[in-house]
Amino acid sequence: MSKVIIVGAGPAGLTAAAELIEKGHRVVILEKDPEYVGGIARTVHYKNYRFDIGGHRFFSKSSEVTEWWQRRLPNDFIKVRRLSRIFYNGTFFDYPLKAFNALFGLGVWTSFLCVMSYIWARVNPIKPEKSFADWVSNRFGRRLFSIFFKTYTEKVWGMPCEEINADWAAQRIKGLSLLSAIWNALIPQRKKGSDTIKTLIDQFEYPRLGPGMMWEKTRDDIRQSGNQVLLGMNVVRIHRDGNRVLSVVTRDANKVETEWAADQFIISMPLRETIRAIVPSLGLEAQAAANKLTYRDFLTVALMVKKANLFPDNWIYVHDASVKLGRIQNFNNWSPEMVPVEGVTCLGLEYFCFENDDLWAMSDADLIALGTRELAQLGLVNAADVFDGAVVRMPKAYPIYDAEYSQTVETLRQSLGQLENLQVVGRNGMHKYNNQDHSMMTALLAARNIDGSHYNLWQVNTDAEYHEAGEAKDLVK
Repeated sequence: MSKVIIVGAGPAGLTAAAELIEKGHRVVILEKDPEYVGGIARTVHYKNYRFDIGGHRFFSKSSEVTEWWQRRLPNDFIKVRRLSRIFYNGTFFDYPLKAFNALFGLGVWTSFLCVMSYIWARVNPIKPEKSFADWVSNRFGRRLFSIFFKTYTEKVWGMPCEEINADWAAQRIKGLSLLSAIWNALIPQRKKGSDTIKTLIDQFEYPRLGPGMMWEKTRDDIRQSGNQVLLGMNVVRIHRDGNRVLSVVTRDANKVETEWAADQFIISMPLRETIRAIVPSLGLEAQAAANKLTYRDFLTVALMVKKANLFPDNWIYVHDASVKLGRIQNFNNWSPEMVPVEGVTCLGLEYFCFENDDLWAMSDADLIALGTRELAQLGLVNAADVFDGAVVRMPKAYPIYDAEYSQTVETLRQSLGQLENLQVVGRNGMHKYNNQDHSMMTALLAARNIDGSHYNLWQVNTDAEYHEAGEAKDLVK
């Protein structure tokens, strides 16, 4: 059996390791973070509070992935009602869209203009659809795009919607349009086994102590099997000889470098860093392409509020350009066990930024003050009720889909294809906006390739139509 080095202990890396161990392989996982596993799907611990980085629903169209989750935590899932709303112009709007809620929230005249804008878009669609703005405007009309998509999306990505590739919209909200939203609001959900647009699902499963519970258990299982999960190990070089990778070199917090040799390598660290780390280089074209890849970074300001039942939502999307805040999570409504004190609400305020910009560089105290001030400005919380807070920074949380990303990734895919014993997996590993279950599927298939299969991992797509049940192959075209 092979010795396999896995770089990254997120959902992809840990899933690959667990699969390989079941097949008898020896595994070493090298994780850059000194404390947590799970990547962006971790759950952070702070004074007995637990909170997520971005929120992760456990809902998949793949029966194999769902069964994998259940085997790992057979008694720890709870059913969570999904409620998300948009906060715009001082008013809450249901999402999925409900016709009467939108009508009374926007007013009759604005609603009429939205309908006219939608009709115009259906009669005169933008062709070709190059940008996120084009894609959404064609399905909702330009006016609804401006109200319900533009402000929030530009907060997330830090760039105009006209510069965001339409592929991102196709992956994240494919199948949803104004008509489908209204239809789902008026017509009861179809029975199990029929198509359900993922944006519209109204219930999901969730580990009672957050998604990190899944990945902490997987880490523990891997270690108990006699294999290694090593934290604080930053991969700085990937050595190759021709078409074979020989080893990776890590640097720890004390600047000590260690070389790790293996037969096979599965990499989930950011694709840009993977290409830069390979020596000898894969060539000037690959280096130039890697340098074009960009990322959006992310931070969570967790606030503890002396008040229960602030609002019923899992998420509130803040479509208000006067604040920097992008989204609010109410962790009490994900799982009550994540908040240990009665009468207290733990909120996660999500801010999108670029690493080392002014927002990222703010002190934790200033970020907690900013979050408190903005919640009060929106009228959602009394500032005097906030009594504690914590900040978590997450670099490279979102691979950016700019105008050149598709060709850039294809160039890197071709360059990496020459390495016969290295596979890239996961969201950042492939610079692909995967959900947790898609990242897991790339890992499962990568593990099977080591056993002689020939799956093309790039065909694991991020489609947005989910089935409540389905075969694993449903995640692969």
